[in-house]
Amino acid sequence: MTTDPPTKEFDFWNDHSLEFLEMALRQEYRERITNPDGYGKRTGECGDTIEFFLMEKEGRLETVSYDIDGCSNTNACSNTIVTMAMGKTIDQAWDITEQQIIAYLKTLPAHETHCAELAIGAFYLALKDLKTPDKG
Repeated sequence: MTTDPPTKEFDFWNDHSLEFLEMALRQEYRERITNPDGYGKRTGECGDTIEFFLMEKEGRLETVSYDIDGCSNTNACSNTIVTMAMGKTIDQAWDITEQQIIAYLKTLPAHETHCAELAIGAFYLALKDLKTPDKG
């Protein structure tokens, strides 16, 4: 008879990276913008919904904000995108990837990587909306 060693229960505060905790709890970029230059929205199979609002000035992202109806993992991924995108050129913003988000957070649970995919998808939709010729 073999017994498995007891598994340690995950401790949210001590087992997550500081980067994940900061991004999961941050709220200052969570805002809805009326008439943004770029807007994107996605809803995942998990039920989480994320919206990105972009304001561009002279080819750079001057404001990047979001709103979610979702979990702390989705919030962490959204804030990571804001951190990576703010002040970047539009072309640089297109280079942000799901893998970069996961790497930055360090401790996004493997079964929650769909949150990074959902967030970057909504962000890409907002970037695509910036390119719409009939805007503005």
